[in-house]
Amino acid sequence: MPAPFDPSANSDFSDAVTKKVHEQLRSQRVAYLLGAGSSYLGGNGYPLTASLWGLIRDRIADDTIRADIQAKLSAGANGIEQALDLLDLGLPKELRHRHAVTQAISELFMTIRPNIELHTEFLKRVAGRGDSAKVFSLNYDPLIERAADIGRIRLTDGFLGHEQMFFDPNVFHERIGQIRGTHKGRQFDETVKPITLHKLHGSLGWYECPILGVRRCSYVDQIPTGTKRLMVPPQYRKATDTMQPPYSALWSAFRGALSQDAHPVNRLVCIGYGFMDEHVNAVIENGLARTDFTLLILAKLLPDTAWVRWSMQTNTIVVTENRCSLKGVNGPGHADLWSFERLCKEV
Repeated sequence: MPAPFDPSANSDFSDAVTKKVHEQLRSQRVAYLLGAGSSYLGGNGYPLTASLWGLIRDRIADDTIRADIQAKLSAGANGIEQALDLLDLGLPKELRHRHAVTQAISELFMTIRPNIELHTEFLKRVAGRGDSAKVFSLNYDPLIERAADIGRIRLTDGFLGHEQMFFDPNVFHERIGQIRGTHKGRQFDETVKPITLHKLHGSLGWYECPILGVRRCSYVDQIPTGTKRLMVPPQYRKATDTMQPPYSALWSAFRGALSQDAHPVNRLVCIGYGFMDEHVNAVIENGLARTDFTLLILAKLLPDTAWVRWSMQTNTIVVTENRCSLKGVNGPGHADLWSFERLCKEV
């Protein structure tokens, strides 16, 4: 059980949390996991899952599908995820509901163009460290990709090509450099270390073509007719979907980075993720089995179930608005140390 905290030492505890977070952010071999809170931007970015249905409901053209989902929500389903779960019969052939939701989310997201200044700052700081930084994202939006373009930052997302980019996971393992002659012979010097971006639930513009395979088009374009949009919708099939290409390669990289690689990362900084996806949590828990691994959870809110599960871990730091935990010791929350707006200036 977490150690009890003396309320009279609140100031000392907050200072200790702030110092430890800064120390971890500036350490070596750090990877980042971005949840919806990192794209919300105080309401000026992309919406959180809890508000999605109200925003996409009228974009679902099929009256029956819309009514089916609304009926589950009206009967007490807790958001779109549970509504889709209740409608899914677990048959090999999926119902049309999840694809209608994915299409509606895509259409909504294609209309949103938030300011990317903070994400550009985040990437510049990450790239400036000189590491081969890994960024894992659970979000569909292209904020990171657009920020990389604006900031002239090398970013690898697994796709190559031009107008209709194709997926090739081998690109994550390629190195950029130049070969020069020395007195020892020809020598390879790595000149650039791109940030690798793994979109674990797919992304806007991703699709699968029966003939051409996994592709990506512009983030503002509709995918070609006869293709399947590659965005894992919010429902329990997420776990099984991520075992299929292209997700299988991305999740293999996620598991490897946390526990299976020869040189895994030593820190995972989770920003804006509420720890409600068990298939994500299981991978993180494997990392926590290592004695040289530290987990940082930085989110405005954390559900009670997630708080109980993670706050007692002795190699975990949890920072939320109303409560914090420093390696198993609980204390008061922090005004803004959990926010992407602050963190993007401090990584």
